[in-house]
Amino acid sequence: QVQLVESGGGLVQAGGSLRLSCAASGRTFSDYNMGWFRQAPGKEREFVAQISWSGHSTYYGDSVKGRFTISRDNSKNTVYLQMNSLKPEDTSIYFCAAGLRGNNLARRYDYWGQGTQLTVSS
Repeated sequence: QVQLVESGGGLVQAGGSLRLSCAASGRTFSDYNMGWFRQAPGKEREFVAQISWSGHSTYYGDSVKGRFTISRDNSKNTVYLQMNSLKPEDTSIYFCAAGLRGNNLARRYDYWGQGTQLTVSS
């Protein structure tokens, strides 16, 4: 089992920045690819970003490419999502996920956090 706890969400103005964190516990964190997804009310869960177990490769959804950066610190069992140039359409609940074969598909992830709310005001 892997337990994931997100933090760092909140209210920010459009154009601002925020960093989300996801702390993991349980099994070996560095075994897992990590992903961030988001889901707004009435919408499907959307892929945001993925980072490989080593941190050497990353992958982003088209809507956040160039604005968001995913990173991880395996010594701290934590994955981060730095979000810049935020837009009102980024408003959503953000979830982190862990999967041995995690990619851009939610079904490839085995463990999920409870989510953290981001609200971007215009």
